[in-house]
Amino acid sequence: MSKIAIMTDSNSGITQKKAAELGVSVLPMPFIIDGKEHYEGMDLTIKKFYELQIGGADIVTSQPSQASVIEMWDELLKEHDEVVHIPMTTALSESCNTAKLLARDYEGKVHVVDNARISISMRQSVLDAIELKKRGKSAAEIKKILEADKLNASIYLMVDNMKYLKKGGRITPAAALVGSVLNIKPVLTFQGGKIDRFAKPRGVAAAKVAIIDAIRKDIKTRFPNNAKPSKMNLALIYSGGKSAIEVFEKEVAVAFPGFSLHTDPVSLSIATHTGPGILALGCIPKMDYDNV
Repeated sequence: MSKIAIMTDSNSGITQKKAAELGVSVLPMPFIIDGKEHYEGMDLTIKKFYELQIGGADIVTSQPSQASVIEMWDELLKEHDEVVHIPMTTALSESCNTAKLLARDYEGKVHVVDNARISISMRQSVLDAIELKKRGKSAAEIKKILEADKLNASIYLMVDNMKYLKKGGRITPAAALVGSVLNIKPVLTFQGGKIDRFAKPRGVAAAKVAIIDAIRKDIKTRFPNNAKPSKMNLALIYSGGKSAIEVFEKEVAVAFPGFSLHTDPVSLSIATHTGPGILALGCIPKMDYDNV
């Protein structure tokens, strides 16, 4: 049986410590902060990132260098026969397309999964890949299964402050001004690999209600065959202090009794464009490993 390595990047929310526990490899995403390059989970802590962001630092994201990708693949192939690489969605970064081009030189040993996911849904893809590997699936089969399952996920995300969306060109300066005056907390949706606007509620409480209602509706209408705790993964992501997410966790638990709930800090690539104060909820149907 072929020895398969599972690899992803830090947009999955999987830390280096967690990666070691899971037996996977995580490529740290680079950031340019005031002209200096940093790497998520390596020389840049979450706390330091938000200190710099709130302080007005100029922060932009970048895709991993080709050299860093190749170096990790080569290292993994010293002890494995094949690599399943799960990067972030092509809709938000060129890193996946770049990886697919680089993989052509590896004669079928590197399988790049383009499954239109990021953050908690991307993390679930990694966990699914681990389980599929345990069940004896080949690297090519894992890639095919993950890509076939890519649209089976929903994420809704509240943004606390519109200035970071304005800075990244996601909204106009006028919209950002109106939002700040009216206390609008935009709710964005991540479906099928891209981020879109979903709702414009006023205040955090209304935004949280909109997110919970949207997830409840998606479970009922998009994923009716998984509309019970044993068949659905729920996950929260957040940025900033833990007090807000702890309150939201309790509200979600009341809204979805019996459902297990995983909570992670948001990846810094997303936080670059949305800023601190993010609250998000996602639902990802559990994969039926016996029938894929």
